[in-house]
Amino acid sequence: MSPARYRPLVSLLAALFLIASPGSMAQIPEDSRQLVLTLSSEWDAPTGQAFRFERQGDRWQQVGVETPVNLGRAGLAWGIGLHPEQPGQQKVEGDGRAPAGIFRLGDAFGYGPSLETGLDYQPMTEGHYCIDVKGSPYYNQTVDAGEVGAEAVRGSSEGMRRDLHYGDDQYKKGIFVAHNPANIDGAGSCIFVHLWSGPGEPTAGCTAFAEPELDRMLAWLKEDANPVYVALPEEEYRKLREEWQLPQVRWSR
Repeated sequence: MSPARYRPLVSLLAALFLIASPGSMAQIPEDSRQLVLTLSSEWDAPTGQAFRFERQGDRWQQVGVETPVNLGRAGLAWGIGLHPEQPGQQKVEGDGRAPAGIFRLGDAFGYGPSLETGLDYQPMTEGHYCIDVKGSPYYNQTVDAGEVGAEAVRGSSEGMRRDLHYGDDQYKKGIFVAHNPANIDGAGSCIFVHLWSGPGEPTAGCTAFAEPELDRMLAWLKEDANPVYVALPEEEYRKLREEWQLPQVRWSR
């Protein structure tokens, strides 16, 4: 598979589940058997708690224990995924908010040649960038500068080898989140699950875990389980849980 355009963000599979029509009932896809849920205390909270679930028959069973996560520095805003369009603040490029809603999880990525995970894995090189530049024909896509040319990645702040570009390991291992799978210009780009820089240190719009917790999640996730990611403030989760067929959560905070 050519790395020029990263499959989880532009695949035909994702395109089949782009945006549910307003007013329709959201539902975790029937073929999804794994769910990662993040809850925050309020829309503007930059941290939250994450939970893992497996579908057993028609019920969700929690796996492991809740774990702290870091969110966008400005909290959450509605993203574009599998859920119906919602009223309220919508995610836009550069707002510092992580997307709220229901999203498919794509491939894992990282610095090394391989990773312990049941997801497909794509190793990143110095030439890989996720394009966050509005107006770019590659917006919200991860490309290889060696294939698309240096001009195509100019201005992007998302060099996927952060160790080489920015001197940190936040993208040493991670997962692509299929937010804005139609790559609508300006609607938010390059959303990942990745390593945090420290407890309580917010992100630019992703969800970040401590490395041991992310390792456990990566090893647990399976591509053929069609995993999904859900992020919501606690109050919104309580309002939508039954309609969206989400699992019950006992939050120990």
